[in-house]
Amino acid sequence: MKKEKLISHICAVLLITSSIALAFLQVLDIQDVANGTLMYIAQAFLLAGSIFGLDYYVQKLQTLIPKKDEK
Repeated sequence: MKKEKLISHICAVLLITSSIALAFLQVLDIQDVANGTLMYIAQAFLLAGSIFGLDYYVQKLQTLIPKKDEK
């Protein structure tokens, strides 16, 4: 289970990094950030935030809901 969590977190960080790099390269090339790039940045941040937020939410639920073995 830990390997899958690590892979998903690495993917989320790479999404954020790629969107920042793409914006930086566009500013160097055309001195502006196009609308398509801004949409990619928004979607990348939304997906990365969902990955981190969903993982946190599931961990919190697991601590609040008692397991069947503990009863």
